[in-house]
Amino acid sequence: MNAVGVPVNARGITLIEVLITLLIVAIGLLGLAGLQVTTISSQFEAYQRAQAVLLLEDMANRIRVNAPAARAGNYPDGDSYGLGVDPENIPDCSIEATTQARDLCEWGNALAGVDVLRDSQGLGSIIGARGCIENLAGSADGEGVVRVSIAWQGSVPTVAPANLCGKDAFGADDRIRRVVSVDVVLAFLGL
Repeated sequence: MNAVGVPVNARGITLIEVLITLLIVAIGLLGLAGLQVTTISSQFEAYQRAQAVLLLEDMANRIRVNAPAARAGNYPDGDSYGLGVDPENIPDCSIEATTQARDLCEWGNALAGVDVLRDSQGLGSIIGARGCIENLAGSADGEGVVRVSIAWQGSVPTVAPANLCGKDAFGADDRIRRVVSVDVVLAFLGL
């Protein structure tokens, strides 16, 4: 024993314990940082999905309100919306001659995010939003079914969706494409 009462061979043990504790705390903090990054990414994906559902329901409601035109096939089948809107020359949807043309114009502008612009880029929508309308069944004098879909670019790869809306629009890896869709049933209430 030395003069302080500590055995000579025990010197430095406390320092090693402190260093090991610091190493364990550092590894824990790195894990917490990784968890935070994953949480932010998941939250962003959820936000984009919520925005896509809002845009989807907007168009579905427009089609429901204008059911006779939808049953007659006046909402173009298979077209993609939300692309090619030049923020310097945003279409004026109020001059459209028909309700369905105005609906499609306004929906295309919403998908492109032209309500919020920065440096001529639309920022008011989800990343790479594309909208698709598909006539599944029906006729002008009977029930009809129209599928409205929205595709957008996700941040991490998952499983490629079966819905073809926006296919090959986000590069070679189709696993970053996300799609939500709704089938709008148009009842015929004729006499």
